[in-house]
Amino acid sequence: MSGTTALLTPASASAAARNTFTIRRLDDAPLGAEITGLDLSRPLAEKELARIRSALVEHGVLVFREQRISPEQHIAFSRRFGPLQVHVLNRFHLQHHPEILIVSNVIENGQPIGLVDAGADWHSDLSYMPKPSLGSLLHSQELPAEQGDTQFANMFAAYDSLPADVKQTLEGRRAVHSYVYRYRRLQKLSPWRADLTQQQIDAVPEVDHPVIRIHPESGRKALFVSEGFTSHILGLPQDESDALLKFLHEHSVQAGNVYRHRWRAHDMVFWDNRSTMHYAPITPQHLRRTLYRTTVEGDVPL
Repeated sequence: MSGTTALLTPASASAAARNTFTIRRLDDAPLGAEITGLDLSRPLAEKELARIRSALVEHGVLVFREQRISPEQHIAFSRRFGPLQVHVLNRFHLQHHPEILIVSNVIENGQPIGLVDAGADWHSDLSYMPKPSLGSLLHSQELPAEQGDTQFANMFAAYDSLPADVKQTLEGRRAVHSYVYRYRRLQKLSPWRADLTQQQIDAVPEVDHPVIRIHPESGRKALFVSEGFTSHILGLPQDESDALLKFLHEHSVQAGNVYRHRWRAHDMVFWDNRSTMHYAPITPQHLRRTLYRTTVEGDVPL
């Protein structure tokens, strides 16, 4: 009625409070946004999830501060975005929670408690799967006082800034992504990578995906190759493929296209594997670093 003041009921006040979290683009970064005022330990409303998903597509990397959540809450939040993918290295699953991969340089009783070199080269998580990951959610557990940063590259911008003749060369091309290819290279760098069992090898056969990927939610084009998992481009001689992949990698990770995330206690970082790559050098063993990761299944790349 005209001239009256609407009163907030407890239910409407609660609903209003849910949408007060802030999404702020990271200063002087080519991608990424920080989300504050949101508690991931509670179930989120669909409107909140829609805002988060839209921000993920727009910014590529989302940083949620001060998330004191349990593994169960981590998994529950991740599942709101799609089915979760279980990593083939079951040795490093969190006990009772196979959806969580432990990323850690900590050694206990002479054995690593997690995947020491998970980020040892630039890659997009699980690009070697028929349905690569939509996104990964990494929650900090124990952080060193120095080092331990994770870097992210904007693959939309990497594609957009390619020379026209390179774009033409790549149009319609497909590239092979292989978990075994990366695993065997990293075995030479890390003493902690035991040989894969035949069952593990059979679980991750090679796949091929478009070199230029169309993002299913934004329609934008992104490069979808990495030094980590991409072994070669189909239809090219090996030397030409190697040279082109080397060029694409160096082009993608130029300083102006990379955001370096300096972890804070209880950070949750959610990144879009369809439009970003990431890299985290192996942290020296005396600087203890442990994080928990889930990965959300995506779509067959277009």
